[in-house]
Amino acid sequence: MEGVGVMGLYVRDQDEALSFYVDKLGFRVHTDVSNGGYRWLTVQHPQQASFQLGLFVPGPLVHDPATAQAAHALVAKGAMPPLVLTVADCRAAYARMRAAGVEFTQEPVDRFGTVDAGFRDPSGNGWKMIQQRGAA
Repeated sequence: MEGVGVMGLYVRDQDEALSFYVDKLGFRVHTDVSNGGYRWLTVQHPQQASFQLGLFVPGPLVHDPATAQAAHALVAKGAMPPLVLTVADCRAAYARMRAAGVEFTQEPVDRFGTVDAGFRDPSGNGWKMIQQRGAA
């Protein structure tokens, strides 16, 4: 076994998600291909070439209409498990991302020997941004 290569997120609109992750968070496109009505879209953090974040819309080929609707509702409510973005300086990243239009749910807070903040993507997926221990 080589490890996890792709982790998928459900998003309501792939173009909106792509803009958010690339333009606001600084990720880059890894793969963007379509086959019929299905689009395989993945992005990468510039410092993690071996890992891709999939931006997928619940729906045909994977889900029946009722399941797709339920998945959209859970994501929009922020009910999916949060993801974690590590940064060297949480306060500086917060300022840069806020200036780029990222809406935060929690400003940077000192706790557990580090600093963390919270934000959500346009679809409702929650993120924790945590400063690496000993950084900044």
